[in-house]
Amino acid sequence: MDIIFMGSPDFAVDSLERLNNSDKINIKAVISQPDRKKGRGHKSQPTPVKKKALKNDLNVLTAADVNKDKFINKIKSYNPDAIVVVAFGQKLKKEILNFPDYGCINLHASLLPKYRGSSPIHQAIINGDKKTGVTTMFMDEELDKGDIIYQKEIDIDYEDTVGVLHDKLASQGADLLLETLIDLEKGKAPRKEQDHNKASYAFKIDKTLGRIDWSKDAQKIYDLVRGVNPWPGAYTKLDDKIIKIWKVSIIEKDFNKKEIGEIIKSNVDDGIIVQTGKGYIRIDVLQVPGKKRMKTENYLRGNSIQVRKKFL
Repeated sequence: MDIIFMGSPDFAVDSLERLNNSDKINIKAVISQPDRKKGRGHKSQPTPVKKKALKNDLNVLTAADVNKDKFINKIKSYNPDAIVVVAFGQKLKKEILNFPDYGCINLHASLLPKYRGSSPIHQAIINGDKKTGVTTMFMDEELDKGDIIYQKEIDIDYEDTVGVLHDKLASQGADLLLETLIDLEKGKAPRKEQDHNKASYAFKIDKTLGRIDWSKDAQKIYDLVRGVNPWPGAYTKLDDKIIKIWKVSIIEKDFNKKEIGEIIKSNVDDGIIVQTGKGYIRIDVLQVPGKKRMKTENYLRGNSIQVRKKFL
């Protein structure tokens, strides 16, 4: 099968590699977002997909808007059997969606119709879900509402962070995508309409999502810290300084109830234990301004955080 692959971030790299390594798939072109300035030096950096495609000597195009007539004509010139879209970052016009014989096939990191939108992996962990998965579907003009082809469910382990779950789903999704394309060409791929009444959305996130609300119960805070690691990262304030929190544990021991956010313990043996709206959280890994992240016990060997102070 001849395809065009559209993708941009790390999540799409596994899929690109899996398809490129298959003797059943011929990638005629890879389309990705334009290079963007990043880092302190503000140097232009290619997307992870573009970087991987160039490394594999694939034909790479970048487009700020694939829906311009000139670019649509370029896509048509490759005459692909299918267009494969994995976290590309742009909506496609009907003219593109309807052009390939097998349509435009999308890989999404949730069990649709749950968590349509841009942050399904984050939301699954933040909401404390025990399971999630990947979905392949036929794309239409509305976001993540196309007919389902295949789905694969996976467990979310209790200590999984967004980073860990992202990598699991990227790998599983790559396998599912290859299976989808092979069965599509054989005429064996199913097509099932989504139950739109069961849809939920995972909207775009920003750094403010990581702010810890200590009035929530310990389990909610635990899930939030996992659900924003490595990005955008959980944080709290102490003495007007932002403290990043990278790992926490729920403490089952019962202390005399203190004020919300109050530090109950702060020493090398006990760590930093904080009162929440219900239960207690121990901070296991933190990062103070100007320093690298470190285990709390190591931080407390050379620094002190006073008991009875409050995180805000």
